[in-house]
Amino acid sequence: MSQSFSPESISIGIDVGGTKIASGVLRGDELHDPHVVPTPETGWKAVLDAIAGEVRRLQERHPEARLIGVGIPGPLNADRTRVKFAPNIYGFTDVPLVDGLRDRLGQRAVLENDAKAAALAEAHLGAARGAESSIYVTVSTGIGSGIVLNGRIWRGRHGIAGEIGHVTALPGGPVSGAGLDGALEAVASGTAIARDASYALNRDVTTAEAFGLAQQGHPGARRVVSQAMRHIGIALADLQKTIDPEVFVLGGGVASVGDYFFHGVQAAADEYAQGFAPVTIRRAQLGGNAGVIGAALAARHG
Repeated sequence: MSQSFSPESISIGIDVGGTKIASGVLRGDELHDPHVVPTPETGWKAVLDAIAGEVRRLQERHPEARLIGVGIPGPLNADRTRVKFAPNIYGFTDVPLVDGLRDRLGQRAVLENDAKAAALAEAHLGAARGAESSIYVTVSTGIGSGIVLNGRIWRGRHGIAGEIGHVTALPGGPVSGAGLDGALEAVASGTAIARDASYALNRDVTTAEAFGLAQQGHPGARRVVSQAMRHIGIALADLQKTIDPEVFVLGGGVASVGDYFFHGVQAAADEYAQGFAPVTIRRAQLGGNAGVIGAALAARHG
């Protein structure tokens, strides 16, 4: 059973994205004072200044909130003190985030990958609440995920457990941003769907438009999105056979398409897990607040 928190538990969550920094205070399991500011585009020091500013603002209103968690869209070093790189944030490479915030605030912050933070949020307070094990998968510009076992993030020996977006789905396929041919996010992310639909229709096509056309019966668009959903479903079936979680939670911009996406992924997962175990897929419940809530929960775990 996932860990519960007392009403006295209070922590600050900061979710840093390519265009905005979202923040809030989590009291028990309720989010207070959610706020958003633009992500600076002048380098990592300006981003850390903005994060520190949000922490100070929240602590003025909630002086007892001393636990700070920060979610970042990128890989971290082994002890989670530095960000290796965040490709969607200008100049965010090899950033000493924990030390940098300590210099600015005189306080320690807990650093977490944003997908793992969202996994923690959905496990404790969202779609996987009450489950002993869950895997959260976000399908958006890229594909990220986090594994939660007994209420805590499972990181593996080198801290990379859950990097489903970088598993090989199609050897020899398109090269991903990490330089791997045929990685799942290179063939099934929102970016990949828009790329393939644009090629198939011989014009610029967005991910949302590709799904809209597919649901209207356009053969090219339908084939593109069907292949992407199939790749994701197969990946979930493989995870069911290797980790056997109680539930999967799907979120992210592509998942917001709704029933068409979930039915397609579920069908492929059922086909490839047949005879082993049922694949239970739920829709993420926390939406845009998942990153802030997860970062605040990560602060409590230390």
